[in-house]
Amino acid sequence: MIPRFGPAPRPGQSYRLRPGAYAVLLRGGQVLLTHQDGPEPEYQLPGGGIDAGEGAVAALHREVREETGYRIGALRGLGAYRRFCFMPEYDLMAEKLCGVWLGRPIRRDGPPTEPGHRAVWMAPAAALACLADPGARFWMARALRLRSVL
Repeated sequence: MIPRFGPAPRPGQSYRLRPGAYAVLLRGGQVLLTHQDGPEPEYQLPGGGIDAGEGAVAALHREVREETGYRIGALRGLGAYRRFCFMPEYDLMAEKLCGVWLGRPIRRDGPPTEPGHRAVWMAPAAALACLADPGARFWMARALRLRSVL
């Protein structure tokens, strides 16, 4: 069973399934996040929706490049979680099915190409404290524990 984080679905509300791929990216004792401007500015794990006909790992590479400007590698699957939320940029009530990977930023090709996004490096404790999504916090904490035993 895939764990759910955040509020339960509202009875009678319909939700559109929105699969996505996200990464906990670590390098030199720092975590790479993306900051998204907009109606609800927030820090997030880099990643996003999987387009029709696209694989999860291909979507992850594309989304991280768009949101941070970085190419990534050394990916290791961590797990998945569900989240029911409103996505204001799409005016959509969504059931997000979020796959999460641990990886490394390899090189930066340039600035983010996704409007309203910027790449931010943080210490792990600060990154955990500023992530609004409880599922993202859970998987980041797990990735940090896993990294300490590798």
